[in-house]
Amino acid sequence: MNLQQLKYLREVVRCGLNISTAANVLHTAQPGISNQIRQLEDELNIQIFERNGKRLVGITQPGRAVLAMAERVLREIENIKQVGYEFTHDASGSLSIATTHTQARYALPPVIKTFTEQYPNIRLHIHQGNPTQIAQMVVSGAADLAIATEGMDEFEDIVVLPCYQWNHCLVAPPGLPILREEPLTLEAIAAYPIVTYELAFAGRMRINDAFSEAGLRPNVVLAAIDADVIKTYVELGLGVGLIASMAFDEKRDTELRMRDVSHLFAPSTTRIGLRRAAHLRGFTYAFIEMFASQLDRRAVDEAMGS
Repeated sequence: MNLQQLKYLREVVRCGLNISTAANVLHTAQPGISNQIRQLEDELNIQIFERNGKRLVGITQPGRAVLAMAERVLREIENIKQVGYEFTHDASGSLSIATTHTQARYALPPVIKTFTEQYPNIRLHIHQGNPTQIAQMVVSGAADLAIATEGMDEFEDIVVLPCYQWNHCLVAPPGLPILREEPLTLEAIAAYPIVTYELAFAGRMRINDAFSEAGLRPNVVLAAIDADVIKTYVELGLGVGLIASMAFDEKRDTELRMRDVSHLFAPSTTRIGLRRAAHLRGFTYAFIEMFASQLDRRAVDEAMGS
């Protein structure tokens, strides 16, 4: 057994059991991959893949166990390499962040500015997606950390660190009667068409739960993943908007007015997700602490089980 065989196994699975595609990714020949996998199966005296002729069509039960262990071994090898790299290239490298639009647009800019000033030689990469997509980026190693409100608890390979709580606000064009409602109630909001987030984004389930518990069925006429899109359609008169409070800027959103609705909806928590057992470089700890000051290196290490 050798590391090359484990790398071949991992890449074949990542490529949907297509050996030709895996060979292209690894810049090697297809027969070489097939032979190495056969040799490993012979050595272990098990069949890792189910086959239909020469085609791989599935993974056997013992194969799944082998692949899980192979993934852990390869991750640890990458961590060992990372340790060496960190001590020889302490002030350089890259940090890949997977996050949602709301976090990238409203929460991250001041943190990114401070980080780039303190670490000018670190290359930053920001990948946007829905909560499930960004969690998968962390699990696969395509991103170093994820920042989101939902979706990460479903992944056993991710350690989740709570950062801060936030709530929603209501936005509407100036002069709309709901802006003068005292007290502002769910019933008053439900009387209007509503523009808000898609179900998987930005605490939308908190909104649904509040209306449901009050026995109300809001008329959501448009749902989007982007607060800027929501605000645009509210400005056009499509309805009132329910967005994350951080997404309203009085200086920029001059065509809208805002009402606090934190008394109506349960708060949401923005969290950071890290791949379990990942080796974190010094500047990664620094970024996390800039984003959430309570998450210093000791707190992160304790959560990671280090």
